[in-house]
Amino acid sequence: MERKLIKTHRELEAYKISFETAMEIFEKSKYFPIEERYSLTDQVRRSSRSVCANLAEAWRKRRYEASFISKLSEAEAEAAETQVWLEFAIQCGYLRAEIGKGLLASYENIIGKIISLINNPQPWLLPGAKRR
Repeated sequence: MERKLIKTHRELEAYKISFETAMEIFEKSKYFPIEERYSLTDQVRRSSRSVCANLAEAWRKRRYEASFISKLSEAEAEAAETQVWLEFAIQCGYLRAEIGKGLLASYENIIGKIISLINNPQPWLLPGAKRR
């Protein structure tokens, strides 16, 4: 199987899924209670978007292996944080359990893809990249 050359972060599977899931969280969180606007709502939106932003930054830091991995690690941490906020939303009854479980599963998938990038960064680094 031939691997398609990826030219931008938008083509990374982890980015595509995280962007799509962040948009779903945005839509679902519109219906959270008003009193959660500056706490849970803002936090889950911020962390879900941060996964995407950190993946984009990681992509641009492929010149240095350590920087690439560091940004990927930040993306992984933001994905885990998003899971925590989703768990709160489910427990508080702001998200139906089946919707919440689907979002949590999506982040498990995203985290798995990010960990794969962290564990095997070489194919993604730029030619001549500085190794750890």
